[in-house]
Order: sequence, then structure tokens, then C-alpha cells
Amino acid sequence: MKKYFFQVASIAILIFSIIGFSDNLFTDVGQKSNSDPKFIIHGLFCFAWVIILVIQANFIRKGNIKAHMKLGIAGMVAAAGVFLTTVYIFVVVYKGWDAMPYYVKSNRIFMPLFGIWVWLGYRNRKKPILHKRFMYIATLFMLGPILDRAIDHFYLNKIFSEDIIYDVIVKLIWGLFFIFLFVYDWVTLRKVHFISLTGAALFILTWVIAIYS
Repeated sequence: MKKYFFQVASIAILIFSIIGFSDNLFTDVGQKSNSDPKFIIHGLFCFAWVIILVIQANFIRKGNIKAHMKLGIAGMVAAAGVFLTTVYIFVVVYKGWDAMPYYVKSNRIFMPLFGIWVWLGYRNRKKPILHKRFMYIATLFMLGPILDRAIDHFYLNKIFSEDIIYDVIVKLIWGLFFIFLFVYDWVTLRKVHFISLTGAALFILTWVIAIYS
């Protein structure tokens, strides 16, 4: 588990990303968003971040620290692109906090958290125990739109209501990424790391703020 956890987790995130945006990529390439520059650029940066995450985890698994450090610069560029394009979309599409549904409010909070945690990961790049948790949890903070889109491709609407799908099932899948991190912590450290607990607490707090504000 120590060797493969972050590799498997990053691949799972990539798979969800491909499933979630398979219509944009393969089955409905003529849709309006595919011709909108802001969504195209945003999507490219997001996919770049996830793909780099997978590659970086593979470098670490193989012990190729030098390649991991070199690709880290590209990762920072991708992270900056994710942050800036998301902020731009929020400004252009949603006119103020009150105009946003609660799940958009949550994403608006998660995005600065993503930026902060990526920055903390970079600052702690020479401390592997801290670095990998900051980067992993930063990615979990941007996972909402990916899971929301992915779940649509499993046709669960034939069994469950939309409220159950998006408010329960998606959140459970999202939460499992944190729970598996706790398990990894316990297996490797014999405790749940403070960063993991803090990330999960911020995850829960964000939803409380988004729902009740």
C-alpha cells in the first residue's frame, strides 16, 4: 500500500475525469462548450493537472526523484492554469454569491483551497510526507465537477432521485478518497496524519458553509 496508494488513487481520479468528460472528448464533440475558449482552456489545464499527478506518482513509485522534480514545474503551471481559469469562469458565468447554487458555492471555496494546498505542497517539496498529502488533497478539492459529470454516465437516475445521486452518492465517493487516505496513513504511520485530518475537516466545513450560506 505504501508503494501503490498514490499511483492507484491518481489513476482512479483520471478514470473518473475521462468518464465524466467523455461526451466532450468522444461522443458529443459538437456541443457548445467545446467551442467556447474559456471552457476549452480550463479543461486542458485540468486534464494536464490530473495527468501530471498520475505521472508524478509513477515517478515516485519507481524511485525516479530527479524526473519527479523536473516535471514539478509543469505541475505548478498546470495548477496555476486550473486556478486562474476557474476564477475567470466564476466571474463570467455567476453574478455574485447569491446567484450560485450551493454546489457551485462549494466549488468556489474549494478553488482557493486548491491553490493554497498546491502552494503548501510546493513549499514542502523536500518533505515527502507533507508534500504528497498536500498535493493529493489539493486534487480532491477540485474533484466535485469531475464526479458530478462522471456519475451521469452510470445511469443511476433510473434507480435513484437526483437528490440521492448528487447529495449522497457523489459525496460518498468523494469522501472515500479521504477515507482511503486515512487508511494509508494508518498503515504507513500508525496514525492519521494531521494534514489528512485538516483536509477532511476543510472538506466538511466547506459543504456546511455552502449549504447554509
